Amino acid sequence: MVDLLGRAGLLDEAHHLIKSMPMEANVIVWGALLGGCRLHQDTNLAEHVLKQLIELEPWNSGNYVILSNLYSACQKWSDAAKIRSIMKERRIQKLHGYSWIEVSGVVHRFQAGDKDHSLSEKIYAKLSDLTKDLMAVGYVPRTDYVLFDIEDEEKQHLLSFHSEKLAIAFGLISTAPKTVLRVVKNLRMCGDCHEAIKLISQVTGREIIVRDNNRFHCFVEGSCSCKDYW
Repeated sequence: MVDLLGRAGLLDEAHHLIKSMPMEANVIVWGALLGGCRLHQDTNLAEHVLKQLIELEPWNSGNYVILSNLYSACQKWSDAAKIRSIMKERRIQKLHGYSWIEVSGVVHRFQAGDKDHSLSEKIYAKLSDLTKDLMAVGYVPRTDYVLFDIEDEEKQHLLSFHSEKLAIAFGLISTAPKTVLRVVKNLRMCGDCHEAIKLISQVTGREIIVRDNNRFHCFVEGSCSCKDYW
């Protein structure tokens, strides 16, 4: 019920339902409300929800990272730095993000900004061409997903080389047209990558399936099976 209310944008009602429950809400319930907050960009309630999640899962680095991301998106740089400081004090390490793709029976692993692959030069050239194609159909980089207080141009540069984008670019240059690309990522996909991959599926005519740590995303002709809710 919390999930349904959150999807419908009835966030206050969903929060009231949680508070009126006869038992303490668990991480699944709070996570459902967080999904609604992300979808409808209610940062104030999301902050409250994430604090509840951190209390319930004090060693789950993902909750700290999402809260830090939220503060960064709101340009609350000191609050974001405070969260990172708390993580350091508690010796909580952020998981490194990796994406994997299998081509011709071989699994290839990428991380953000990775240049270790033997085809890195071609991968980055493909990403550059893709970015131009995406811009032509209305793509605007979501720089609010960059955690650092730097210039927008630098933020756009950082967004371009997230691990799932590298994996997809490799898949595009290494497989025949119309081949379905399947990528696995160990962390939740950011909003910028989600928007970009929707458009990549549109401009390339490829079906792209991404399994992040939250759900499956099936991108086809510019839309995603999650309906932008994940």
